[in-house]
Amino acid sequence: MFNELTELLKNAYAPYSNFKVASIIEMKDGTLFKGVNVENASYGATICAERNAINNAIANGYHKGDFKSLYIVNSSEKIAFPCFICRQTISEFMEENDIVFLYNINGVEEKIKVKNIISNPFTSENL
Repeated sequence: MFNELTELLKNAYAPYSNFKVASIIEMKDGTLFKGVNVENASYGATICAERNAINNAIANGYHKGDFKSLYIVNSSEKIAFPCFICRQTISEFMEENDIVFLYNINGVEEKIKVKNIISNPFTSENL
C-alpha cells in the first residue's frame, strides 16, 4: 500500500504549507478510495486527504460500518497523525478497533486503533 500512497502523493495540492498528504480508505469488501489534501488560499476551504478519501467512499454509496482500514502518508520524514477534524470524521465512520496505518515519506509505519487516535494530537512538531 505504501507504494500506491507515495504515487498518489504526487496529486496533492499544497502550495502554501508544502505538507502533502495522501490517504487510501479500504472498505470491508476490498474496494479502495483515494484522497489527497487540497489546500486553498482561504485556509478554511482546505480539505485533508483523510476526509477526501472517506467522503469519496460515502459519495459512492458506502456507509458507516463498511470501512475496514485507513492508510495515510505524508511528505515529511516524521509520522504525522491526522488533524482533529479528520479524527472526528474517522471516528464517525470507522469502528473503534479498525486500524489506521501511518507512514512517513521513507516508509516508516505506525499503526493505531481508531479508539486510540484522539490521544495523539497533531501539532507543529508533526510538520
